[in-house]
Amino acid sequence: MTDPGLVVVDKPAGITSHDVVSRVRRLAGTRKVGHAGTLDPMATGVLVLGVDRATRLLGHLMLTEKAYDATIRLGVSTVTDDAEGDVVSTASTAGLDEALVRATLAEFTGDLLQVPTAVSAIKVDGQRSYARVRAGEEVQLEPRPVTVHELVVHDVRRTDEVVDADVSLRCSSGTYVRAIARDAGARLGVGGHLTALRRTAVGPYGLDVARTLDQLADDFEMLPIADAARAAFPALDLDEAAADDVRVGRPLGLELSGLTALFAPDGGFLALYEPRGTTARPVAVFV
Repeated sequence: MTDPGLVVVDKPAGITSHDVVSRVRRLAGTRKVGHAGTLDPMATGVLVLGVDRATRLLGHLMLTEKAYDATIRLGVSTVTDDAEGDVVSTASTAGLDEALVRATLAEFTGDLLQVPTAVSAIKVDGQRSYARVRAGEEVQLEPRPVTVHELVVHDVRRTDEVVDADVSLRCSSGTYVRAIARDAGARLGVGGHLTALRRTAVGPYGLDVARTLDQLADDFEMLPIADAARAAFPALDLDEAAADDVRVGRPLGLELSGLTALFAPDGGFLALYEPRGTTARPVAVFV
């Protein structure tokens, strides 16, 4: 049986997240592989995959902070809010100067109500929004609360009729960087879309631990589930009596500050527990 763990992939452009899962299934020799947080085909960077029991960690990892590098093009709007979609409008950027672009992008920090991009995986009446758009429907999604913790503008440059801005941001799960490009363009009155997107981190897992598919084909490197859990969650080491209780999912008389990874005396990862009143109760048991 394959040992459970995480594989942190540096996804290339031009393939889907599911394509990456298929490759890793072959490399790992198991069909039990899943991913946390889809990346569009044009996007590159950190894609976290779980193998075997570690797939059950993914839903909890998806809720963590993410970081991106991106290029926003002002002056052109597309149907997908990125470079893969058809152009729907263009506008003159003659009135945009660097100070205005920087000031406008700075407004997209903090707690925001964001309308997700219509070409997204959000379900509308049981069908993915992107499928409805590609079938010719007009889809209007409801705004959702997101948080952009930090947005840094590295460069603003004019090329022909457009203005490009290179940015880095840290944001909550569920934030659409494409929607920031769209909304910044709308606020400036010229339209906007994303021409490049690279995810640099998912929670504690960054590009420093990511491997390309070619590197994984040469040497299939996996982060053991115990190391993955310690990196992503507060950790608590138990004595053997408490570990026995956790193995069968019993509540513990512990006060936890939040979702916590619990470990046996030998270092084995046992479970994720959360606080409930004055006790700690299981969210997921991994043994």
